[in-house]
Amino acid sequence: MYQTFIGIDPGATGAIASLSPTGITFIDCPVIKKQNGKTKPNPTLMATELKQLITPDSIIIIENVHAMPGQGVSSMFSFGMGYGCWLGIIAALNIPVEFVTPQCWKKYYNLGPDKEASRAAALLLAEFLRRKLSVNVA
Repeated sequence: MYQTFIGIDPGATGAIASLSPTGITFIDCPVIKKQNGKTKPNPTLMATELKQLITPDSIIIIENVHAMPGQGVSSMFSFGMGYGCWLGIIAALNIPVEFVTPQCWKKYYNLGPDKEASRAAALLLAEFLRRKLSVNVA
């Protein structure tokens, strides 16, 4: 049975969240800033950060994402590069993984397409879990 759940939002401005018996951790997606102000994934730091969160009873839940009409070619290439880095790191570390579409988890939590509503719900859930863990651990 899994006791450590690691969620990955694979975008360049995404993040990693870990929920384990020892607490909750949030990490921004490690990136390299280019001279033109844009960013690209930093696979070395991505792997380093993920390895620090893994326990023998970990599972990763990553958004099952895809290109959508109307998105720029260059931005989709960059997004796909980050997603591919995460998949390669997960495979290399041999961690169990589940793929969940944004529509699936948003429907589960009664959230619409608005990202701000998702962020607000995540912050509320994180605060609730922090309190629950501190009460149960103490």
